[in-house]
Amino acid sequence: MSESNISPDTPVSVVSKSAEAIERARSAGRKALIAYLPAGFPDKQTSIDAAIALARNGADIIEIGIPYSDPVMDGSVIQAATTQALNNGFRVADVFDVVAAITAETDAAVLVMTYWNPVMRMGVDEFSRRLAEAGGAGLITPDLIPDEAAEWFAASDKYGLDRVFLVAPSSTPERVAMTVEATRGFVYAVSIMGVTGARTEVSSAAEAVVAAAHAAGAERACVGLGVSKAAHVREIAAYADGVIVGTALVAALRDGGVPAVAALAKELSTGFEAATTEAASA
Repeated sequence: MSESNISPDTPVSVVSKSAEAIERARSAGRKALIAYLPAGFPDKQTSIDAAIALARNGADIIEIGIPYSDPVMDGSVIQAATTQALNNGFRVADVFDVVAAITAETDAAVLVMTYWNPVMRMGVDEFSRRLAEAGGAGLITPDLIPDEAAEWFAASDKYGLDRVFLVAPSSTPERVAMTVEATRGFVYAVSIMGVTGARTEVSSAAEAVVAAAHAAGAERACVGLGVSKAAHVREIAAYADGVIVGTALVAALRDGGVPAVAALAKELSTGFEAATTEAASA
């Protein structure tokens, strides 16, 4: 089949929604805030309302996670949330309703974060078409590597979607270069070896992972895993192009509902203000 010959360096003119969001933040003198919430938690409508609140309180890019029964990258907080969503009857197709509702109300770029099996089960082309029709920006695929993504390259080019791959402290220079070449939007720099979860401090490896991505040609590299407070945002904003927050927001939604999510997003955004002030005075 011709699709199997598609590679990430095939010339395709695609406007990246997530890249545009990061560049808008850069033009405003700050880095981008990328915020994650699982679809359908604690219920479908509340997950939509919470995502809209994120966008209205400083988030430039919204990551919507598809609940999955075997979330190997996710820590206990996100696992519990996605399990609740599945128990409530959430289905993969519901994510398109969630994305469409968010994009109808905000200007934030909306990426779907998903393990690859749900995409394969629906059909890569079908999933990509429906995501594009819902106004989605693209996919973050934590368990898909560029070597095995030929069908995704074809579909993402066909429907104008971003493809966000991950690099980690363990990634070799060759692997980083391959990932940067395959990515469209931004490179997801994993700061630690392990699962998601809020931590008291950001891994010292994060800056080196971002530097490696930039050295390999990445125009935008954003840091995720372990970010939970404004001080982390300020620290990461000194060297990365965006800061990714997940577990802390999911916990806020669990404990305090949509108002708590909005308040935390606003608080996290103050980290950019502090970083901008520090840069100006340096």
